[in-house]
Amino acid sequence: MRTERLDIPPEHPAFAGHFPGRPLVPGALLLDLVVTAWGAPVRQVLSAKFQRPVAPGDALTLTFVPAASGMAVRFSCTRGEETVCSGLLLPEPALL
Repeated sequence: MRTERLDIPPEHPAFAGHFPGRPLVPGALLLDLVVTAWGAPVRQVLSAKFQRPVAPGDALTLTFVPAASGMAVRFSCTRGEETVCSGLLLPEPALL
């Protein structure tokens, strides 16, 4: 298991149009941060579920856990005790 903190600064350019008056972190940005935090090439995102909206400045914790198969990695991103997104990554085979 590996845990990291994710910080998305309130001045991130994605907030300019997503959404005026009530900025939210786009799911694509959140997923990009997850893949980047993994730190190695990802062959495929097998699944991703976005459970809660994320606002600028929210303190997030990202956790990676090897899947039972040993071939994939489960991730979950939480804000306090609340899961905001989760899913399954398939890294390049030599990098597990």
